[in-house]
Amino acid sequence: MDHVTTLACTLCGETYDPEQIIYTCPNHKGVKGILEVEYDYDVVLDQFDANLDGKITDQWKYRAFLPVSENDEVVSLGEGGTDLLDTPRLGAELGVEMRVKDDGRNPTGVLKDRATSVAVTKAKAANRDVITCASTGNAAASLGGYAACSGLACRIFVPENAPEEKLAQPLVYGADVLGVDGSYDEAYDLSLEVSDEFGWYNRNAAINPFQVEGKRTVGHELAEQTRGNCPDWVVFSMGDGCTIYGGWKGFREFYDLDFVDNTPKMLGVQAKGASAIHDVFHNHDDTAAVAHTLADSIAVSRPRNTVKACKALEESGGDSVLVSDEAILEAAVTLGHTEGIYAEPAGAAPIAGIRQAREAGIIKEGESVVAVVTGNGLKDTKSAMRATREIKRINANLEDVVSLYNS
Repeated sequence: MDHVTTLACTLCGETYDPEQIIYTCPNHKGVKGILEVEYDYDVVLDQFDANLDGKITDQWKYRAFLPVSENDEVVSLGEGGTDLLDTPRLGAELGVEMRVKDDGRNPTGVLKDRATSVAVTKAKAANRDVITCASTGNAAASLGGYAACSGLACRIFVPENAPEEKLAQPLVYGADVLGVDGSYDEAYDLSLEVSDEFGWYNRNAAINPFQVEGKRTVGHELAEQTRGNCPDWVVFSMGDGCTIYGGWKGFREFYDLDFVDNTPKMLGVQAKGASAIHDVFHNHDDTAAVAHTLADSIAVSRPRNTVKACKALEESGGDSVLVSDEAILEAAVTLGHTEGIYAEPAGAAPIAGIRQAREAGIIKEGESVVAVVTGNGLKDTKSAMRATREIKRINANLEDVVSLYNS
């Protein structure tokens, strides 16, 4: 990887060889020493010859920006290249000029497929036979699918409250799904111990430095898709913090390379019951020890990528907001009713965040906003049913229908 120069610790600046398998800087306890992948952009530009014409088949259009070697066999299911949709009815509801990037259209229904493609490619290149992660469900489903198509064994650790719909996917893909009697954080810690014990390749996006790099292609795509019409704001939900940072890093790279003229402000949205990144960004001291939110994909009480997430908010001149579970469910319905986009709770959280930011005066009336939907609503149908009206029960006769609609 002659275009990747080093892995640098975000806390102390210590650097490491990017060819080795290392997840965090050993100078710091636990997983605090998150690593940043650094590039030689002269080499990147020598290798990048794609036209920025808005035609994006998949994320590998940006292979020159991704931390893989020229001879690595890419493991892909066609992730990335998701549409940026004009959503005027939603915009009228929120009082802004609105577009939605629907990453729920990725192969396993989630933005995480971008990172997983890179992870499985790296695992194969390192000649590892087993890949693992901890997940509330989405990373599990994603990793199961990509491991299946690559021939790798897959072993996944999930907390006891993970939605059944999400666990069905990795099981169908043939993964070993290990239900941990505990929280996501406990499942996460166990996955790290097991990786050390058995030498399995660990996909966990919050610590594997290459996972943010896959996620940053959503920023590359947004920069290309909004070229000449940069939004005022790009909005992500936040769990571990790596997705919003990846989106920012990708967009900022294209700005730094003069591919685009402007960058947006980033708005990070967290659930009130899982607010750790927001609390750090706003210097709050009362962060909850355990996450409580129905948006399981962002139910993280100890985010590992807080430093990077706050960096995205600070560098972009952005902000963060908190939203209730009720507001998230309402947002999922609003998104569906106005634009026909079906999002899981974490995917709908940006819509709730925009509404909250409008009320707080953070986003002004008429500003241009892009919300990134990170997961498809089929991931959590129970929450969808909770958010909507009950089914109307009728008899099998015309009179019942007439009484409903001709009254």
